[in-house]
Amino acid sequence: MVIKPEEIKLLVKEYGIWPSKNMGQNFLINEAVLEKIVRAADLRADDCVLEIGPGFGILTEELIEKVKKVLAIELDKRLVYFLKQKFKRQNNLEILQSDVLKIKNQEIFDKLAGGSGGYKIVANLPYNITGAALKKFLSYNPKPTEMILLLQKEVAQRILAKPRKMSLLSLSVQFYGEAELVSLVSKESFYPRPKVDSAIIKIRIKKEAISGLVENEFWRLARIGFSSPRKQLQNNLSSGLKIDKEKAKNALKYAKLEPNCRPSDLNLAQWISLYQKIMV
Repeated sequence: MVIKPEEIKLLVKEYGIWPSKNMGQNFLINEAVLEKIVRAADLRADDCVLEIGPGFGILTEELIEKVKKVLAIELDKRLVYFLKQKFKRQNNLEILQSDVLKIKNQEIFDKLAGGSGGYKIVANLPYNITGAALKKFLSYNPKPTEMILLLQKEVAQRILAKPRKMSLLSLSVQFYGEAELVSLVSKESFYPRPKVDSAIIKIRIKKEAISGLVENEFWRLARIGFSSPRKQLQNNLSSGLKIDKEKAKNALKYAKLEPNCRPSDLNLAQWISLYQKIMV
């Protein structure tokens, strides 16, 4: 059962916990949304799960009933104290007071060792670390097998973007995984109520890296390409790679791209083709 706003206010008084805007704390109060997250995670008895920002432990309650082990990482010391009191008899849960962005993926993996296929991330992700958390778990090993995330609707839309609206974020997610929209979530589902709506997305991480390219060089090309998103791609490539415009135009031509295309127009396959024509 989710905690109602009235119950949160009581906990605030008892434990001195007030939702922090700086920590991006907005607590879920909609049980239907909680059920959608859990259903999308397709949890099994031998799964191991990382939960980021467990808050008052509402999602945590559901996770520990269904999986082998949960590692819940919470930055707020006040909430960690509350969680350790709440779950003191739970033996398949480890609560860690830390900044998840400062913990190496290998350390997280080691703490969750024993899962049949690695580990999953299931989280109501704090708004203020969304981008950094995605980069961390998409780019660095050991990666999770899946991420089921509740995050800002605008960020979800950017992740799921198609050509004409692509960004470095959507390219990154699509490079490393396959993302899908699970459900949109109204701002009314949280306390305190945020200014924007949210969404649940599911990202399945690709088991094999894309062959035929050097990742650092690919991302160097992509960052240069998106350096001025509204400009034509050939101009960004020319200035960023320090090559003449004719060479940049020819690279687009050989990659079967329009000479006046913009970085947001390209899908993943086209970025890979461009890389092969200009960086190899």
